[in-house]
Amino acid sequence: MHDPRGATRPLNSLGFARPPAETRVVVAMSGGVDSSVVAAQLKGEGYDVIGVTLQLYDHGAALKKKGACCAGQDIHDARRVAERIGIPHYVLDYENRFRESVIEEFADAYLAGATPVPCIRCNERVKFRDLLQTARELDADCMATGHYIRRFDGPEGAELHMAADQDRDQSYFLFSTTQEQLDFLRFPLGGLASKAQTRALAAEHGLVVADKPDSQDICFVPEGNYAAVIEKLRPGAAEPGDIVDLDGNVLGSHRGVIHYTIGQRRGLGIGGLGDPLYVVRLDADSRQVIVGPRTALATRIVPVAEVNWLGGGDFAQAGEREIMVRIRSTRPPAPAILRPTGPTTAEIELAAAEEGVSPGQACVFYESGSTRVLGGGWITIRETRR
Repeated sequence: MHDPRGATRPLNSLGFARPPAETRVVVAMSGGVDSSVVAAQLKGEGYDVIGVTLQLYDHGAALKKKGACCAGQDIHDARRVAERIGIPHYVLDYENRFRESVIEEFADAYLAGATPVPCIRCNERVKFRDLLQTARELDADCMATGHYIRRFDGPEGAELHMAADQDRDQSYFLFSTTQEQLDFLRFPLGGLASKAQTRALAAEHGLVVADKPDSQDICFVPEGNYAAVIEKLRPGAAEPGDIVDLDGNVLGSHRGVIHYTIGQRRGLGIGGLGDPLYVVRLDADSRQVIVGPRTALATRIVPVAEVNWLGGGDFAQAGEREIMVRIRSTRPPAPAILRPTGPTTAEIELAAAEEGVSPGQACVFYESGSTRVLGGGWITIRETRR
């Protein structure tokens, strides 16, 4: 929606050369404080704001569950905020899309011995694909979210950068944002110094969600009980099997690989065998939980697939380079070497070995000495050296 008359106008806060009133922005409203503040702030600046909330899973179950998002109470809260600030608000039923694009794959990946991150897939396949398409159909100039991450205009287009508040940074969960999506997205909270600042803004706008707790769990996994969800989605899938050491010796039995995670030490039921043993690998095909000493958890070479590259140019031709990587959302970026092995595959060599690297987790790339996110990929199964 280029406006030649605005060529000499200064850019507004969303980067368009036209008055806010002539700039339409769809705000993805989850019902939480972050996205509510984004909607209120943009409305206060005079933008043409439309709020959209997604219903992602069963309304009845959602009403009984606290600490989630995109469910019954949250939809109600988003609607109240929209009424308070005076913007149109729509609720879209994406339950089927969410189940097909996120929940089903989550179940299959878990059964295959991986440790998936469904929040990333939700951003990739539902919020930043289907919802973004809806925003375009509403003739929006851009879509804004309450994520803590920054977007800067660089010499080769929009760049993704970590949030100013490192404690709130959500770049790990947004690495799969494509360049096309990034050009259309805006993240107004990325530059805030703290969550306290966000809550203060919510209070200033008189929003009912100002003191609402942050969502903690994966929305469809009550109290973090992954195994219970998998057993419900795939009845009979929790097949028992053997706990074996690195040489294949049977040490005990288990009640299903879905009850274990790589790096787990407690609850194995094989105590009294000398040095502590940890889950090193899960083999769903043979129904084996492979355990070993803590040293066996250390990994330096990490293969990744489905690489999303935001570093400019052709990824396969990018060549070897030193970067920073994050292989777990709770850890800071660490030095590594990136070696592309194909159009969307790579090998990561960590400068220092990491423990508990698990297939199904994300490996996110950052530019050394910078806050810029270069993209990332999904960790795949590696060969175990015995």
